[in-house]
Amino acid sequence: MGTFTDLQYYTIFFILSFISTLLLRSFLNRITTPTTRLRLPPSPPALPIIGHLRLHFLSSSIYKSFHSLSTQYGPLLYLHFGASRCLLVSSAAMAAEIFKTNDLAFASRPRLAFADKLPYGTSSFITAEYGDYWRFMKKLCVTELLGVKQLERSRVVRREELDCFLKKLVESGENGEAVDVRAEVMKLTNHSTCRVILSARCSEDNDEAERLIEMVTEWVELAVKMSFGDVFGPLKRLGFWIYGRKAVELTLRYDEILEKMLKEHEERGKREDKDLMDVLLEVYQDDKAGMKLTRTHIKAFILDLFMAGTNTSAESMQWTIAELINHPDVFKKVREEIDLAVGRTRLVEESDIPNLPYLQAVVKETLRLHPPAPVATRECRKNCKIGGFNIPEKTAVAINLYAIMRDPEIWDDPTEFRPERFLVPSKEQVDLDQTKGQNFNFVPFGGGRRGCPGTLLAFAMMNTTVAAIVQCFDWKLGGDGDGGKVDMQSGPGLTLSMLHPLKCHPIVHFNPFEG
Repeated sequence: MGTFTDLQYYTIFFILSFISTLLLRSFLNRITTPTTRLRLPPSPPALPIIGHLRLHFLSSSIYKSFHSLSTQYGPLLYLHFGASRCLLVSSAAMAAEIFKTNDLAFASRPRLAFADKLPYGTSSFITAEYGDYWRFMKKLCVTELLGVKQLERSRVVRREELDCFLKKLVESGENGEAVDVRAEVMKLTNHSTCRVILSARCSEDNDEAERLIEMVTEWVELAVKMSFGDVFGPLKRLGFWIYGRKAVELTLRYDEILEKMLKEHEERGKREDKDLMDVLLEVYQDDKAGMKLTRTHIKAFILDLFMAGTNTSAESMQWTIAELINHPDVFKKVREEIDLAVGRTRLVEESDIPNLPYLQAVVKETLRLHPPAPVATRECRKNCKIGGFNIPEKTAVAINLYAIMRDPEIWDDPTEFRPERFLVPSKEQVDLDQTKGQNFNFVPFGGGRRGCPGTLLAFAMMNTTVAAIVQCFDWKLGGDGDGGKVDMQSGPGLTLSMLHPLKCHPIVHFNPFEG
């Protein structure tokens, strides 16, 4: 009991000392810092010291908290989180000024407070400052992995992995077993990514690749936890103090596996069917290359690709299946469209997708309601103006994609799942070719030069996988449900994940492997 009392005493003493230090620093800054007359965006009422950092930001979904603020105070807000400043953007018009008009000024992302303490912290492509390194890696990513020709080359791999995925579901259906949809779809995306990047399949026969994926999943969870520290101003390293040691250990284990794979690629020499690691090694070994890559750059880049491409796609596909189960009329329309375009004797192919407009509308509508990364982050590289307001250099920016795609001024009945809105010409008609960057009503993968380069691949995988699932299976929910409905609550935190995993029984409707 005495120990607990002492702990309370020291905790209170620390908090009081910390607040006193902040107050003194704030007072001295006001005396010594010359005031400049900037026309800053409006700022909601804030608390002393902590500003707009309320407990609900840590206990609920941040994108929903941001949405509530913008609904009450406007689409462009200047927020204070301790000593940090953040521009909150919540409308398509304001997003256009970030993604298009001032794209170059917002072409960087905020660097995490603990980046210099992690083995790959300053080598990440995702968080790299806009410059020669980022431009080189972006070009390499598009030309060697995500371009139209490269996607065509990797189509065979995606089809083989889709077949393995469907066979597992058929087996579960015949045995009357329930499946965790997210877990199974996650395996599909992991296996496909592994084969394209490393020519290795994550399976029981390849323990290293399997462990690699497990580490990446664990790293994503750690990164989300540590990123909270960035809004704490003077305490922004708190996240690293709590989770940093585990993150370093995890990265070193990941590094050991990647180094072994790099050496295996080097030993086997050049070959015609190159994977991405072969391409990266060629750049690394080329003294005349436009950018000198290190082995750390290669490992960090591969980690970035796994983090960005596997978890988000799996979540999006799980949301799509959940919406289809909750809307049997939509499910029926998708299946009828597939029957008409493909028939009932063969499995739907990726090449069939252009002939399945309603299926595409279903996927788009799911991404509108459940964007995989609901908040896009940027950092202002130089002083500029947005909406007539001054934005100081180094200001962090949060573009709430979730709020933009639920804006009632753009979307009729914005919370309703209505795929038809993407088929009928109206004020909601959007251009999904985000490379043109002309319309920012629909931005599930961000926009501008820092938008997701894997948009084409994400749509290809989602459309084909969802089509195959609808063509091959009916679904029965396991356990107690709300009248046969999937619980559509989203979980807390930075990402838009389902609070409760989707577990249900696949009932085989069409088995493409019979005969």
